[in-house]
Formats: sequence, structure tokens, C-alpha cells
Amino acid sequence: MEGVATGFANLLEEFYLGIIQILPSWAQTFLNLFLWSLLLVIYAIFIWKFYRWIARKDILRLNLSKFNSLDHAVFAKVFGTLIYFIEYLVILPIIVFLWFGGFTLFLMFLTNGLAIESILVISVTIVAAIRMTAYYKEDLARELAKLIPLTLLTVAISQGLFNFNKVIEQIQLIPTFFSDIWSYLIFIVLIEFILRILDIIFVAFDLYNEEEVKTEDNIK
Repeated sequence: MEGVATGFANLLEEFYLGIIQILPSWAQTFLNLFLWSLLLVIYAIFIWKFYRWIARKDILRLNLSKFNSLDHAVFAKVFGTLIYFIEYLVILPIIVFLWFGGFTLFLMFLTNGLAIESILVISVTIVAAIRMTAYYKEDLARELAKLIPLTLLTVAISQGLFNFNKVIEQIQLIPTFFSDIWSYLIFIVLIEFILRILDIIFVAFDLYNEEEVKTEDNIK
């Protein structure tokens, strides 16, 4: 994996430098501005498409319970519990983790001088905060999922972005990203598991504010 990433980065760097060297200075500036604008557009689309999705308490809404057609009450309850476990405690954390991975990769390209470890910590902290607030108030979670990534983008721009060689250097670090990311997957799974268990307890003991729930349902 490391050799592939390094080879791809070197090939991309040679291609980029080959183009830059034959262009006049004004065209070099134009090309760098275009490449960074393209990266920022992709980042903005990523955030816009997924911020409302990651901020929902129930992201999947697969309704796997419809496959539970058992007539025996005990078997039906056991099978229903298994379906619930698969949907909310296995599939959902993995999907959240994929969003975390994509967000982290963008941070790698948009930040300057940060170690992979620091980027992973920042990213997983933001994702965990969004998921926690989603169980409290989805409106608040949506604001966090939208504003924090855009604020980080503003900080990245203030650091000075217009050096495409930096992106190429970060591509070489992708294998490190994949080798360090698994502990964060466990963290996300545990967070989602704890949140879901707490949610079950709140529902079982009727601890939710019914008026607030009705209000949120009307807003949706």
C-alpha cells in the first residue's frame, strides 16, 4: 500500500511539475488557483451532501424488522434483537466511520503542518461530538456538522493553500492514515454502542420530553 501511494504521488508530482515548467508564471498561478478551487468545491459538496445525514440519530432507516416474519413470540423477539443489533450496532457505526475517513482525508489535504495523528484526533472528535448531539438534538448536530467543517476550511485558507506540491506530499501519507485509523473505528463503534444503549434506556423508562419530540417530528 505504501509503495503504491508513493509511486502514485511521484507520478502525479512529475506530471504536475512537467506541466508547471512549460507554463508562464501567470498560467502557473491560474493552474494552482484552479486546482485548489476544484478541491474546495469537492470538499464543500461532500459537507453539503452528508452533514444532514451524519447528524441524524437514525442514519440508516433500513427498517430491517420487516424481514422478521416469525410467528413464535420468543423467536420473533430474539430475531428482532439480532436485526436491531446488526442495523444499529454494526452497520451504522461502519457507515459513520466511512464519513469519518472521508472527512479525515480532506483535512489531510487542507491543513498545513499537522501530523496524521493530530488530524485523526481532530476528525474523530468532531464526528463523535456530532453523533452525541444527534441523540440530544438533531438540529444542533446539523449545525455542528455544517459549521465546524466550514470553519476548518476557513482556517485552512488562512494558512495559505496555494501549493499543490503539499497535496502530493500528503498523498504519500495515506498508508499511514490507514494503518493508524483502526483504533478510531473501535472508538466510533463504542461511542455509537453506548449512545444506542442509552437511547434504549431513555425509551424504556419514557425519559424523553414528548413535547420536544413532537416539535422535532413536525420540523422534519
